[in-house]
Amino acid sequence: MKHVLAVLVENKPGVLARISGLFSRRGFNIDSLTVGETLDPHISRMTITVSGDASTLEQVVKQLNKLINVIKISNVTEDPAVMRELMMIKVQADPQTRSDIQQIVETFRGKVVDVSLDSLVIEITGDEEKLEAIKILLQHFGIKELVRTGKVAILRGSKTTRESNGTVPGN
Repeated sequence: MKHVLAVLVENKPGVLARISGLFSRRGFNIDSLTVGETLDPHISRMTITVSGDASTLEQVVKQLNKLINVIKISNVTEDPAVMRELMMIKVQADPQTRSDIQQIVETFRGKVVDVSLDSLVIEITGDEEKLEAIKILLQHFGIKELVRTGKVAILRGSKTTRESNGTVPGN
């Protein structure tokens, strides 16, 4: 099962390296990792997606809690949350296929963000299933390159991860 953790950390040099090093030392795999500043410039928020059972999740959280720069860990996997990823795809496109590609992009509410003589760059946001679906459709035209962010998540309603009850054991 995939678990999505929102981890508030001090915004200091080396914190990302310490956290990713912890995962590699313990043999845990990070499926995706996004990090960015919060409203408070001294605090960053990491959204970490990790696969594993409840025991694996418990070990990950225990190890993260040992790091001095970790402020709070929330498991937002089961909470009502909005989760999104961004994907950019460079697709081979000639004058004959451009309109077909653009129709697919519009159907998925994506945007063409760059046009060249032989390709289009498409930007699309959504959940994992939506991104996989458009990728499958565009493979027919020839995907030249694909880049993807990790998952980001925000709780629905007035609750925030700073005050969330979705904290993981040990917090």
